Amino acid sequence: MLDAATYTPRLKTTYRESIKAALKEEFGYSNDMMIPRLDKIVLNIGCGAEAVRDSKKAKAAVEDLTKIAGQQAVTTKAKKSIAGFRVREEMPLGAKVTLRGDRMYDFLDRLITIAMPRIRDFRGVKPSFDGRGNFAMGLKEHIVFPEIDFDKVDEVWGMDIIITTTAKTDAEAKALLKHFNMPFNA
Repeated sequence: MLDAATYTPRLKTTYRESIKAALKEEFGYSNDMMIPRLDKIVLNIGCGAEAVRDSKKAKAAVEDLTKIAGQQAVTTKAKKSIAGFRVREEMPLGAKVTLRGDRMYDFLDRLITIAMPRIRDFRGVKPSFDGRGNFAMGLKEHIVFPEIDFDKVDEVWGMDIIITTTAKTDAEAKALLKHFNMPFNA
């Protein structure tokens, strides 16, 4: 049984012990506060047309995302009515969750070591950064996470994962994620 008071995620320990020193040497930072670190990870599932037809689909997405994240997910709702898509204002359309601290490091560890190797025909992720040191990726199937019981899933959802860092440039953020063993394909 893990003691919550003494538990530290594996990637957080690795970051403190080796990654910080490697980044400081690689980029020549004069101050430890300049070294990039993870800020937050945002997970998002959009149900789309299925949620418009059946409101239970959005609830199922919230339950699945809660299992994956280990933290209660929030229902995302439509901001405006769009008659052409039969969407009404405040209609539930998906789920999102923001991870910080230990849960963030635990999720990143599970993503890199368990979920990504389970992706069919996986050859690495495309390094898509936003110019400010934040990384975004998408999964076509949320069932690659072991927390989801494949037999109980009625719908397979796509999933957006946004990793926000304190890095000032994309090169610094890519170096940070490479040290976390993120499998980039280029």
